[in-house]
Amino acid sequence: MTHTAEYLPAHEIDISSILQGGYNTPLARTWQHERQLSKNMFIYPLFISDRPDEEQPIPSLPHISRYGVNKVVPYVASLVKKGLRAVILFGVLLDTPKDPEGTCADDPNGPVIQAVKVLREEFPDLFVMCDVCLCEYTSHGHCGILYEDGSLNNEMSIRRIAAVAVNYARAGAHCVAPSDMMDGRIKAVKQGLADAGLAHKVFVMSYAAKFSGNLYGPFRDAADSCPAHGDRKCYQLPSGGAGLARRAMKRDMREGTDAIIVKPSTFYLDIVRDASHICEDYPVCAYHVSGEYAMLFAAAEKGVVDLKTIAFEAHYGFLRAGARLIISYFTPYFLDWLDEAEPIPM
Repeated sequence: MTHTAEYLPAHEIDISSILQGGYNTPLARTWQHERQLSKNMFIYPLFISDRPDEEQPIPSLPHISRYGVNKVVPYVASLVKKGLRAVILFGVLLDTPKDPEGTCADDPNGPVIQAVKVLREEFPDLFVMCDVCLCEYTSHGHCGILYEDGSLNNEMSIRRIAAVAVNYARAGAHCVAPSDMMDGRIKAVKQGLADAGLAHKVFVMSYAAKFSGNLYGPFRDAADSCPAHGDRKCYQLPSGGAGLARRAMKRDMREGTDAIIVKPSTFYLDIVRDASHICEDYPVCAYHVSGEYAMLFAAAEKGVVDLKTIAFEAHYGFLRAGARLIISYFTPYFLDWLDEAEPIPM
């Protein structure tokens, strides 16, 4: 039996079309990644409660808890030992009264400022970021200060946001990250930091492209930040508004931001890619939000996906799109996974 008619002689094969030899082993496959995930890229969200001794799991966010200032240090210590480099803090008021101006956002005895001081003292090398918004602290649950008709008073809102940012910086935060989406708040924050003599030592990371959508539910459960009325569609970007996102990024760069956040991430990789070009001289951060995290856990529990494999696939998607930083609830997992000899399931 002859095989001469069944196989093309080797010398006639287009050699440049043979790709499989370049990824036929686990190590070779990692070499095909243009960028590798590293622990330095990860920023871990922490929910800080006004109950100092609280450690309360959040049902809609698997394996995530709220911590009081007396409980957060042991938890963070366990992660710092594994290589945690950065956290972003969100305050939660459960017992403290809220008011229309979000007065407690920068209360010196409130959860965020107390946590900043404790974390800076206990972990000198940990990069401490503070989300700057009013939604967790206002009685109406919106991200700024309202007019009597319920619409946003942008001028008063950005003054308040800037004041909160400056007070977080005074407490020792390395970075303030305004997430309120008010027009002009980056300029107000930068000016406030400059007036306080802090602009040279505080990193400003703008949520420049933050979209309104259906992926924030678990976060709002964790932070107790649901709007009491209406929604946030008049200040968070519409899901199809790519042009608005590009304009917002350019605006925030003009106003002096030091980095850009795109939120959410998985469904907005085109915006991450846009940011990597428009903001090519700035760090771009993808925020893998609570709903995205919870969906992957739900799919894994149903046996639809393998949790580790899908988490790597999602986070490498952010890198491919152009992100340099990732805010992720998966951070504790990656601190372990990236230490393994073969971290990516092959």
